[in-house]
Amino acid sequence: MIDPARSFDLAAEEYEATRPSYPDELLDLLPVASDATVLDLGAGTGKLTRVLARRYARVIAVEPLDGMRGILERVVPDVEVLAGTAEQIPLADASVDAVFAAQAFHWFDHDRAVPEIARVLRPGGVLALVWNGPDESRPNPLPPGYLDYLRGLRRERSTFDETPAWRELIAIGPFGEPQEGAAPHDHVLDRAGQLDNARSVSWIASRDDDDKARVLSRLGELLPEGTYASPNLANVLWALRS
Repeated sequence: MIDPARSFDLAAEEYEATRPSYPDELLDLLPVASDATVLDLGAGTGKLTRVLARRYARVIAVEPLDGMRGILERVVPDVEVLAGTAEQIPLADASVDAVFAAQAFHWFDHDRAVPEIARVLRPGGVLALVWNGPDESRPNPLPPGYLDYLRGLRRERSTFDETPAWRELIAIGPFGEPQEGAAPHDHVLDRAGQLDNARSVSWIASRDDDDKARVLSRLGELLPEGTYASPNLANVLWALRS
């Protein structure tokens, strides 16, 4: 099996084309001024980076995977893009006002990454963990059989639910009490986009070629032609550096 944390490079274009972005309104929930210098850590193809660039004076994006970083440089050309990891951030001490991690924090080695994030944050700076998830208060238009099969695949391979609570992990560093917020938005994809989106998740992308082909074939059988507006919540958990 391919390392799940590195499997995103195998489906980087699908990730960029089909993963949801984040609503600008999510940033309204955070005490980060528009003249701030902010870091997008584990930036991927820049789904959050481009939202940050519309709001903040200076945005730095750090991404370890070459394929993802190449797309990031292409789609957000005005942002400073660096190779690096959450465990070794290529920035000076106390150099940023906020650190964002979108759909990435659960991949970090938290014992090393949380102190490293605290190192580059100025006192009073913000650590903001951002992720998309289903809005359970609204009906999902995807077929129940398709959703059930996806959930089963996720249970087989995903390590996300095994991660300790993020509030506990933030407490490794010098941070205050975390706060939470969310902003609703829809993720609209046609049938081909839905299947490419499935191809881009780690618990499918990390399978060997034959297994991946089997899984994607079955997903295709379960999904009729159409355009699907899936109800999402963009979530944020944030804390101030002491």
